[in-house]
Amino acid sequence: MALRKTELLNVTAVTGIATVGILTVGVTTAAGGVGTISTTYIRSIVMHNTGLGTARTSLYIYPTGTSSPVTGVGITAYRILRVDLAPSETTFFETNYPITLTGSDKLVVEVNAPDTGGAGIGSAVNFLVNGDTDI
Repeated sequence: MALRKTELLNVTAVTGIATVGILTVGVTTAAGGVGTISTTYIRSIVMHNTGLGTARTSLYIYPTGTSSPVTGVGITAYRILRVDLAPSETTFFETNYPITLTGSDKLVVEVNAPDTGGAGIGSAVNFLVNGDTDI
């Protein structure tokens, strides 16, 4: 298998209030439709709030065998980031060593209401996931 260094997914927009699995190893097709993502190394995730109010955004890594929620709240034990984004604000999440996903691990994102400054409803956050994958 060839290691493909690229954006793993096209820009993914999530409208709040929502908890959504955006990448599942062995299921998700890589950006550009070049094949199904297998072992994946997430290097960075860019998040941008396109909405009119502040949105709370969370990232989760669900291990193989764990079902991700279709709606509702993510499982706190799997959360790796939680940040409030003001309107038109962008944040960048990067690790010193890539996060490795294998089997049927999932990257799950959540857009929710912050403690103050927004309702979360109708908030729209764009996610861009960069890294490497075996195709």
